[in-house]
Amino acid sequence: MKNINMCKIALLIATAIGVTACGSDGNDGAPGEPGEPGQPGPGPTPPVVETSTVTNVEMINHMVEEGKLTIEFAITNEDGVAIAGLKDASVYLAAMTEQGIQRSRDGSVGGNATAGGDKPTEGVSLEMLDNGNYQFVAPMAAVQADTQGLIRLQVGGGDIAKSPYIIIDKPEMTHTTTTETCYSCHVDYATSDIRHSGYVALNTEGEVDFVGGCMVCHNNVPRDIAEDGSSLNTGGYAKNTMQKLGHINHQKFEKDFTPVNCYTCHAEPVMNTNLAGNGCADCHSVEGAKFERVMSATSTNFDARDFHAKKSGLANLKAMRNGYSAETSVPFKDENGVWCTTMALFKLDGETKTPVHIGDNYSHDLTSHHPDTPIVYAGAYLHGYFNNSLVGRFAGHGSDEVKTDNADGTRTHCFPSPSAGFDAADIMASARISLSYDGWTDNDGKESLSFTAYSDAINQSSSEEVPYERRLAVTNDSCTTCHNSETNYHKNGAYNDGGVDCVACHNNGQDRSAKNSAPGFGPMVHSMHWGIGNALSGAKKDEDGNNIANSADSLNADNCVSCHAEGVDLNAIPNQYIRAKAFNNGDQTKMASPITANCFACHNDAQALNHMEQNGGEISAEKGSGNDGTWFTQPTGESCATCHAEGKSFGIEKFHNFER
Repeated sequence: MKNINMCKIALLIATAIGVTACGSDGNDGAPGEPGEPGQPGPGPTPPVVETSTVTNVEMINHMVEEGKLTIEFAITNEDGVAIAGLKDASVYLAAMTEQGIQRSRDGSVGGNATAGGDKPTEGVSLEMLDNGNYQFVAPMAAVQADTQGLIRLQVGGGDIAKSPYIIIDKPEMTHTTTTETCYSCHVDYATSDIRHSGYVALNTEGEVDFVGGCMVCHNNVPRDIAEDGSSLNTGGYAKNTMQKLGHINHQKFEKDFTPVNCYTCHAEPVMNTNLAGNGCADCHSVEGAKFERVMSATSTNFDARDFHAKKSGLANLKAMRNGYSAETSVPFKDENGVWCTTMALFKLDGETKTPVHIGDNYSHDLTSHHPDTPIVYAGAYLHGYFNNSLVGRFAGHGSDEVKTDNADGTRTHCFPSPSAGFDAADIMASARISLSYDGWTDNDGKESLSFTAYSDAINQSSSEEVPYERRLAVTNDSCTTCHNSETNYHKNGAYNDGGVDCVACHNNGQDRSAKNSAPGFGPMVHSMHWGIGNALSGAKKDEDGNNIANSADSLNADNCVSCHAEGVDLNAIPNQYIRAKAFNNGDQTKMASPITANCFACHNDAQALNHMEQNGGEISAEKGSGNDGTWFTQPTGESCATCHAEGKSFGIEKFHNFER
């Protein structure tokens, strides 16, 4: 995991200035008054200010005593100068109880106190001990000397800027999720417009403590509700517990996400074995006697993450993903001059690769599982390959395609009728093999796990092999963080390794519809998450049956680091056209320049498009007819990288976040 520094808390640097006085070369003179020659004096007083635009806090000490909490801290302004005259501070303590973290509104558990403001707490005191150093005494009737708790401090108000919220103490194992797991999607939550973004807290080292900050209010214990449905001030602070926010609010993403994949969020072991305890009742009925028996029969030391993974079939999926691999050969011509490729499937056991006989284990019947014949799909395609890009489908799934199962278990696909228009391209192959398995079906009714293989290419003129290389601008787990179930969006594609399996169909030379939202892989992904395609999938509908935006829409679209962990180099994008839809008119001859296609997927208003077109960008250019042209050999005129490459005056990183 990466260390997340949102706003490093500056440390107070106490600068001591010594003054030395020189006597005569002879005997020392008589002692003088303090500060006079020959007598040490106090020296100059360090400077202080009474205003700040930034307030930095250094924790010195805190003490939990019966009925009160005492905190000592020092504050400086944006220039590191000590601040005097602080009158405003607030502190919250959510206590660790047998039920977990809890803070009630009536003060019966935990507590809070405020100095300054409109309603200061009775008995509170905030005293400056010396320049910039303060003591904050906060009365809390329910607090005892042995109380452990989650403590959050904030200081400042008026002319002194408010500091960030700071978690100054937190019991061990307060929560099993982490800032890193939450920030896989909620990158830099504090900069978003999502509710309560201003409450994101830091720890005393200046690092974001996202979950700890949330739990100060969203405790493990909910606020009590009266019989008439009204909220009481007893129990916990908020109606929604932290675990309910995690479990319920994260249940219904659009595609291939399962909440029972607990490892997505829970980085630490989850040891709860009590059905009525924190978290279980959010999803399981407390009347579930069957589940009670499961829990009572299970060791008190079991990890609930493993329990759910095994129960749902996720463990089996993970084992299968690690237990097989697919390969396909560089395209070759058979004795009749027909282009072919040969695919193979291997079962893995450590370093040992055992061939799986595709023909003997193939069945295309998806109506039931086939433990003895697990292969439910085996398909191959040939592609044009030019300038490190797939530029179209050269051959595949034709009516005269010839499939041959070989004695060694491999399968050869030959294509007597390839497409025209690829004379300038190298030829490469992709193959996809899908295996059925027990214990899993997703909401699309698919019951298979897919393995995609890409071959190197061959130069048609020289017959030399050309390494298949494709620029990958996302991290390996970019997709699987959210699409975590290992099922497949459609047609048995897979999300692993940044969705590279999808490129066999969603590439620069094949404009897959994506609800007519965008061409190519990158533009399609941008659009389907945050652009015009966001609400077009039809996965979510309102009461009137109208499509509504998917879950990604509520996240910060400019937080590109969610997928692009190492930035985006606009200069590295090949300067060649990609296929484009012609605004739903069915015309397949239109092309788009690549950076414009990606940017327009989100920045799709007329003003943005006008800017792109003025700088050479195109989204609907006539550059060839079907597959019989040389469109992929032609450079575009877009000059986006001139101004928007990283480090430039209007670099992409100045408007999109690529750092955690």
